[in-house]
This record gives sequence, structure tokens and C-alpha cells, in this order.
Amino acid sequence: MTDETPVETAAGAEAETDSLEWTPDVERVLAAIDDHVLGQRQASEQLLAAYMAGGHALLEGIPGIGKTLLARSFAASLGLDFRRVQFTPDLMPADVLGTNVYDREKGAFRWMQGPIFTQILMADEINRTPPKTQAALLEGMQEGQVSLDGERHGLDPSFFVVATQNPLEFEGTYPLPEAQLDRFLLRIEMSLPSEDHELELYRRALEPEVDRRPGGLPDPVLTADVAARLRDASREVRVAEDLLDYLRRLAVAVRESPHLELTVSPRGALALLEVARSFAILDGRAFVIPDDFKRGLQPCWGHRLILGAEAELEGHSSRRILQDLADSVEVPK
Repeated sequence: MTDETPVETAAGAEAETDSLEWTPDVERVLAAIDDHVLGQRQASEQLLAAYMAGGHALLEGIPGIGKTLLARSFAASLGLDFRRVQFTPDLMPADVLGTNVYDREKGAFRWMQGPIFTQILMADEINRTPPKTQAALLEGMQEGQVSLDGERHGLDPSFFVVATQNPLEFEGTYPLPEAQLDRFLLRIEMSLPSEDHELELYRRALEPEVDRRPGGLPDPVLTADVAARLRDASREVRVAEDLLDYLRRLAVAVRESPHLELTVSPRGALALLEVARSFAILDGRAFVIPDDFKRGLQPCWGHRLILGAEAELEGHSSRRILQDLADSVEVPK
């Protein structure tokens, strides 16, 4: 939950005071993650928002900041199946999707599922594998299925990709193409923990009963059925008509920016709509307010924008451009 109380409301939202049934479940999930991943509350909220909106998430942060631990703790708290794939330069699409293997005893080919057939898939260091293997995820992320040898294989309805990448290291990496970046609902930037959280991390490391081996994860706080229904929870949140026009004006303002070569598509605008509905759930509301859109601007649209060469030389950034545009677009009264 955010510590800030939104002050802006949409027209008529004052009368909408009811909350969703998901509030207790959301609080339990976030509390379970907080106990194991210190100082990453904002990243945890954004990860849960991406899941509730039916999308996928890209975690970005320096090595050792807890990206893998966050993904594992998230899956464990929901009680969902989790698989991790280490993306490397020699990883092939079949290593992710699976393949047909000839069974000599039966005299026929047998389908062997790859790690993509799970509920939560962690694509670790996704930018370290060539585009051909990166693209193997595209159909699964967008269509909820994979195709191999002319046959289609459906994925779990809860299928959720949590990919990671190091934002500072470029040697030996293959930058994600725009088409694949657009498949990620949110790019979540993990920052260093606060001083208090980092000190607590050191204290826990000194406790004799602490299990320092990998795998110390939270117990499930939801049943698998509840977690599966949570995947589409954002659809239960109402959005006033004037807020749809507010979203349109935000998208138009970005598209008219002279600093951008690639702006926001209608799919990107729809992504922000679902993210705003998820953030409303995080705040215990069954309706969206303008601050929900503002809260999702950078994680939802930042990775979809490409700055012009001149804009980069002048020191512009997607974060600054989005903030300025959000301040310039009139909020519904």
C-alpha cells in the first residue's frame, strides 16, 4: 500500500466508497513478501499489480539486490508453481518451450514440456540470450499458448512471466526489441533498501537460527484457486467515463512530445488502464482515481518510449518527460 493518501478524485468518485473482496488477500501477500524481501515494498506492489492486471513484469536492478528472491517469494506466497530459467547465449527456444522426442518403444514422437509450462516463470537475465530465444516467449506471453511443429499447446491460465535484467551491464547482452518490451506490462526498477532495512538485513544474517541456504521462502497465504482468480482481479474495478478521457489525453500528450521517436500505442494505453485498476485494489478501492494513472505512468510507459538522439544529448529522460506531461494534463474535477 502507498503511504500517500491520494487527494485527487474523479467526478462522482466521492460516492464510491465500497472496497473489493481482495483487500485482505492483497495485504497478506504483501506482508508475507515483506518478511523475506526487506526494503522492496514498492517493487512488491508493482509486481502484484502486474499480476492482478493479467500482464507480465520485467525486474530491473543491480546484481545482488534481490530480484530472484522477490520473484520466488512472490510465487511462494501465492502458492503457485514456479520455475526459473537462466538465460544464456547458448539457450535455445526448445530449452524454454519443450520439444518432440522420439519414443522407440511406442514408435512415435512424445511431447516433452519445457519450463514455460508453469504458473510463474522467472526468465533470469533475459537480455543475455539471443533474440531467437527471447522471441520464443512472445507467443506465450501474448496468446497464452506456444506452437511447435504445427501443434498448439495451451499454458496455465495463471501463466505469469517475471523477467530480470541488469540495467548497467551491456557486454555480452542482447537488448530486448521493442516488440518484446511491449509485452511486459510493467518494468519495475528495484532500488537499494533504506538504511534501516539494510541494517535489519545485516542483523538477520548474524542470527544463529537463520537458514543461510537459498530457499528460505514464505509459506503460501492464499489457496491456488484464490491466487488464480486474483490474476484477473483488476477487471472488477470501475472506471468513470471522465477518467477514460483523462487516459486518452495523457496518451495524446505523450504522442505529441517533440522529444520522442517512439511513443505510446493504443495497447500501451490499455496497459495503463489495467495497471491503474490494479493500483486501486492495492489501496482498497473498487474505483479508479487520477492518482492511479499517475502512479503507473513510469513503470508502464517508461520502457515503451524511445527518445530522439537530440533529446538524449539535451539530457532528457523518459521519467522526466512523463512527469512533465502528467503535470500538464488537466485532471478531471
